[in-house]
Amino acid sequence: MPVTDPLADMLTRIRNAHMVKHSKVDVPLSKMKISLAKILKDEGYIKNYKLLKDKDHGVLRVYLKYYESSQAVITGLKRLSKPGRRVYVKNKDIPRVLNGMGITVLSTPKGVLADREARKQNVGGELLCSVW
Repeated sequence: MPVTDPLADMLTRIRNAHMVKHSKVDVPLSKMKISLAKILKDEGYIKNYKLLKDKDHGVLRVYLKYYESSQAVITGLKRLSKPGRRVYVKNKDIPRVLNGMGITVLSTPKGVLADREARKQNVGGELLCSVW
């Protein structure tokens, strides 16, 4: 059965893998998912990610990050803009997650950016998800 929202599927796979303390999770490959994984790595929410070959399509392997007490670094993931209801914001209306302790990821004309970078580059766009 085809997935109607691939980004929500990726977030759900990460959320489910964290609940059962997996060290890695595989998701079907797309450019948007690679951009999101890069942001999560740069912000320190995941250890790393790797692109793998598959017989049909590629696979994005995400290595999850935990504290020494085996508590997940990512405590929450939420999809903000959905296929049925897209949410767009201007640069001054980008929401702050937990007063800056989390991040909001946006799809902008300058690519997929974290909220701090979008404010710095003075661009708005579609809210993809928030991570804390």
